[in-house]
Formats: sequence, C-alpha cells, structure tokens
Amino acid sequence: MGDSDRSPVSQSGKGKNTMLKLKKYQVTGFRSVKDSGWIETDNVTALIGVNESGKTNLIMPLWKLNPANEGKVVPLTDYPRGEYSDLRQQDKGRVFVRAQFESDAEFVKELSKLTGLPAESFKTVEMARRFDEQWQITFPDAAPPRVIQRSEIDVLLAGAKRDLEADSSNDILRASLLAAIVAAVNLALSSGDQLSRAQIEEVVEKLGEAPTEGSPESTLAIRFKTLVAAVSTAAERLGLVHPNDNKAARQLALKHLPKFVYYSNYGNLDSEIYLPHVIENLKREGLGSKEEAKARTLRVLFEFVGLKAEEILDLGKPVLVAGGAKPTDDQIAAAAQRTKERSVLLQSAGAKLTKEFRNWWKQGDYRFRFEADGDHFRIWVSDDKRPEEVELESRSTGLQWFLSFFLVFLVESANAHEDSILLLDEPGLSLHPLGQKDLSAFFDGLADTNQLLFTTHSPFLIDPDRLDRVRAVYVDPTGATAISADLRAGKAASPEFKSVYAVHSALGLSVSDALLQGCTNVIVEGPSDQLYMTGIKTILIALGKIKPQRELLFFPGGGAKGVNAFVPIFTGKAEAPPHVVLDSDRQGLDFAKKLREGAIYAGNHTERVRNIGDLLPGVANAEVEDLIPHAMMVEVAGRLYRGTDDDFRDVAKPSEAIVPQIEQYATANGIELEIGWKVDLARAVKQRLIKTPDECPADSVEVWVKLFEPFSGSDEVRKDPVKERKQKGRA
Repeated sequence: MGDSDRSPVSQSGKGKNTMLKLKKYQVTGFRSVKDSGWIETDNVTALIGVNESGKTNLIMPLWKLNPANEGKVVPLTDYPRGEYSDLRQQDKGRVFVRAQFESDAEFVKELSKLTGLPAESFKTVEMARRFDEQWQITFPDAAPPRVIQRSEIDVLLAGAKRDLEADSSNDILRASLLAAIVAAVNLALSSGDQLSRAQIEEVVEKLGEAPTEGSPESTLAIRFKTLVAAVSTAAERLGLVHPNDNKAARQLALKHLPKFVYYSNYGNLDSEIYLPHVIENLKREGLGSKEEAKARTLRVLFEFVGLKAEEILDLGKPVLVAGGAKPTDDQIAAAAQRTKERSVLLQSAGAKLTKEFRNWWKQGDYRFRFEADGDHFRIWVSDDKRPEEVELESRSTGLQWFLSFFLVFLVESANAHEDSILLLDEPGLSLHPLGQKDLSAFFDGLADTNQLLFTTHSPFLIDPDRLDRVRAVYVDPTGATAISADLRAGKAASPEFKSVYAVHSALGLSVSDALLQGCTNVIVEGPSDQLYMTGIKTILIALGKIKPQRELLFFPGGGAKGVNAFVPIFTGKAEAPPHVVLDSDRQGLDFAKKLREGAIYAGNHTERVRNIGDLLPGVANAEVEDLIPHAMMVEVAGRLYRGTDDDFRDVAKPSEAIVPQIEQYATANGIELEIGWKVDLARAVKQRLIKTPDECPADSVEVWVKLFEPFSGSDEVRKDPVKERKQKGRA
C-alpha cells in the first residue's frame, strides 16, 4: 500500500472531463457500522431501512471520502462510541471507508503513460480514507512484473545469433560476438525457467564482455548492440516502481477523484424574501444550517432564472432628491423605466421557472410569478384547478420541497457539482406518494450526469423494475448497522424483514398499479427470473424487436407453487388471465399442466402458460437462465464462483441446463452456494446484458422474440366496460 496523501495536496486541478465511476465501497468502524462489507453501487443506488437502522452512517463516510464542502471528520460523532477513547489517543490512522472506482479510457491512458504499465492495470482504482484525514491510494489490478519467462530472453538471443551467423562481413568480430551470445544462453539456461531482474542483468553483463568498440559502425556491432538494448529493456521492465508506491500516480488519481455532495436539508424557500437580508446572507459565512440551506436555494434560484438580488433591489429604489425637492420629469421617467425593466425581468424569470418545472413535477400544472415591492421579493403560485394566486409558503410542503430540491440539484449538479456523486439523505419525505414516484424518475434524469445514492424507507421511491439497485440496511444481532443486497423477507421478526418491507410494499404497489393501469402482467417463478425477464425486455425494446402496446411487468410468484396464489389476483381484474412462464424442471412441468387443466386457463387460455423448454427443446430441464447466451452465463458464473482445481468456464457444457452445472461445479470444488445465490447471479447477468447488448447472438434474440411475442400484441389491451356502455348508449 502506498504512502498516505493529505487532502489539501490532492484538490488542485481536478480533471475536467475525466470521471471515475464508483463501483463499490466499504465502511469499517464508523459510528454504528463495524464492517459493512463491500456495497456495490449503480448509477442510482437506494439504501432502504427503518428509522435508526443506520442508513445515514453508511453514506456519511462516502461524503467524507472527498467532500465537495465541509465534511471534516468529527471524532465525537464519527468514532464508534465503544472505541472513542482508543481512537482519540492512538489509532487515528485507521481507515474508515474505502471505495473502488472504475476508470475511464483517458484516465487509464494517463496512468499507463506515467507508470509504464499496460492500461488494463488501471481499470480499478481503490481509495481509502483514515480518521486522520489522509488518503491511501492503491491500484488492485496493477502488478508490475518481477520475473519473466526465460523463453522471452531465449527468443532475443536466438534471433541475434541467426542474424550474426548470416553476416560474413567480419569473421573475427562475428566469432567473438557469437561466443558472447552462447555464454549468455548458457547463463540463462542455468537460471531456470523464470528470470529475475538481477539474473537478466547478469546476462547483459555477460554480453557486455564482447569487444565491439573497434568496429562500432559495422552491421555486426549494430545488431549486437540492438540485442543488448532489448535485453536491458526487459531488465528495466522488471524494475518498474509499483504504482501503489508511485506518488505521481497516486496524485493523478486523487486529482480525478469525484467529489461527494451530501444533502439532508434542502432549504425550502419562503414566500416573501427581504432582499437586503438575502444579499447579506449570500456574502456571509457561518450561517446556521437552516439559514445556510435557504441562502443556497435562493442563490441557485436567482442563478437559474437569470436574476441578481442586487439588481432587483437597485431597480426598485425610489427617486431621491436632495433637500426634499420635487423630482424632475426626467427623473420620474427614469424611475418608471427602471420599474418597468424590473417587472419584465421578473415576468421572464417566472415564465422560465414555470416551463422548466413542468418537465419534472407531474402533480399539477403550476405557474410561478415573481413580484418585487420595494425591498421585498415574493413568489406567487397558481395552477389550473386553483387559478387564484397564493404565496409559495401557503402551498403544500411537498411542493415547496420539490421546488427547492429541483433548483438545487438542477443548477448545482450541472455547475459546482459537475461530475460529483450525490448523496441524498431521506429525500422527499413530505411529498405525496405520486410525487415520490416523480422524484424517483427525477433521480434517473440526474444520474445521466451524476451518480447518486439515497436513503429511504418509503416504498414509493423504489422502482420495482430496478430492484437490483436496492440495498437493505438493518441492525444485526450485535447492534451494529449491516447492509445486504438480499431482498428476501426472511422471518417476520427478523431485522432484515423490517428493512425490506418497503421493497415488498413497492412490489405490492406495483401489482396494484398494474391492475389499475392495465399493464401486461407476466408471472414468473422467482426474483431471479424477474431480473432476467426485465433485462431481456429492455434489450428487445432497445433493438426494436418488440413494441409493447402496454407496460410489461414481471412478478415473482415465489416458486411454481406460489404462482397459484398470484393468478386469481390478476384474473379478477382482467378479461384474460395473466401470462405464466415456468421452468421445465419436473415441478415446473407439473404445475404448468395443472394450470392448463384448471378452471382459469382451461379452454381458450392454455397458451398463456408456457415452459422454457417449449423454446429450448434441445436443453433438458431448461430454466429461465438457459435463455441467456451460454457464453455470457458461463463468463459471469465463472467470475463469481471460482474453484481451486478447475475453471467453470472450461467445464461448462452448452447443451445442458446451466443451473445444475453450477451446482455440480460448486459441490465438486467445495464452494458454498448461499441461499439466494441465483438472485445474485441474475443481478450480475442482467447488468452485463444491459451493458453489452451487442454481444447477444442472433439465435438468442430470436428465441427471446418468440417468448415475448404473446406479451406485446394488441390482443393484450383490456376492454373498458364503462367506455363500452357509453358507446352503446350513443349508438
């Protein structure tokens, strides 16, 4: 591990267009967190959990890794209480957060040029921070060679020997040089199959004993010197400094490290603002947290709409004439012109805010009007349902919050926080559930420019179609904060169950929404199948292979048996029962048969129950996993599950179901597959699918299209009985 680097040195000259993407991070010994383990992150990552589970304690360390502002380590609050005395006295150099970032192409090139190592050595950069606010920078994939195969030197020596033997320009010199090469070959042979730097330097020294000074311009001497230079270069390559110990490489990484922006107070705007105070507060330092938040929101409001508080105040000043004399006509006209200009500026600014805000807030068609009266600045709000104007402060807290949030993030994320990673603590608590859904969509928009992590306990901020980016936070039996990507409910009394309750609520809400909005519902056996199917759906739509007339939603039934419980729920609201996709193992085939013969599907709807084997007749006991290209499944599984004797990628058979092969491989290699391992595999495969859709072979896409065709046709549109009755009445 390299020397520590202090933050003041690292902050100069951040690379403008270079971005390191956060892939995962780990918190250790910070507040209530003993060891979080590695937490994988996406463009948007949601940390869910009940109150007091420690969600804040999992994003606060990231902020302090490289804060955009403030973010100092505060021993009294940040040290674990049980270790406060020891840390305060002696252990301030302990790491409390480490993060791994994925490098971009330009950054990799810079590091490769700086260190002399290949670009693939720098795909990952790990950065850690200690309680003494120093950094530690490492490059996990970098491993400068310390030995090379003797065959590499043998090739150089043999090539030079052939060239010299073919050159008869100076027989005496040639004999001398060939003798030196033979001696070098013998020395290399006696050193073993691998050569260290010292051993290669001995070879160079042996070559250096040959006399070339007498005829430096001869072709023999030039060729021999080329050999010596090539072998010397091989020795130098073994002496490269490890980038972990290369201060310039570490400083370059620090220069490109994204800053973290933490928000918990979003500074709701007041309806009436006293401009002299605004101007004063925008210049002051040391404001309280509430006033600072409001000052920040006002600053970005004025910046967003193109106003300046000083200008608005100056344009509204009355005509002052010395000695109490009456103002002249010219002075009155000038004052009127200033007032008119201020009015036009405010109207223009209000129109701009109204237009931009409509693109994000879907809970009403709101109009904003700015008004200035002397030293006072007011914000008025109206909408189509309530056209009379009301002060902003009298509208809902949710509207006030979203407006402040909208302004802060839209402006700051594009300017001061460009390329930053945003950390949002419990955003949108005052919003209506539909407003929280809009906020979730807003996050996706922000993620185009800024990676984002947020904490919540609200199911309305969880996208049921993106459960792979949700992490459950809970208090473990020892009282420490723990986090997991496993979203299974577990026992009702367990802390995990309480944390993932929001996820299960979100799924329930998604079911209700599907029934109410008339989406096409497809029931699959489990959450891993749901991940695969949503990934395939995304790719097929992107490729233009399917054009669903309604949203396709996939619901895990909790195994083949659990599907029975789901079917009546959907059928009660639909004209036709939902589609069901089951594996072709024995249990899946048995339940498919029962469903087709049952009262709901018998007759005209048997085709809505399908087994994976219907699409993959050449694969016995086929499961949803077998729909994924074999090479991709094998690659991801081989990366996740590594045996000591052989590699799964070398033993997997494309003609057999993949899941039993993974299980057999794990048993043979002593690998313990945890409960829910199929979900972890599915999550990794889905990310790979979406990241590299072009790698999906045509035959796989063809199978997917056949599977999805019944889900996306026009026959899926349900009839609206109320609308039909009205149409019949008109007839």
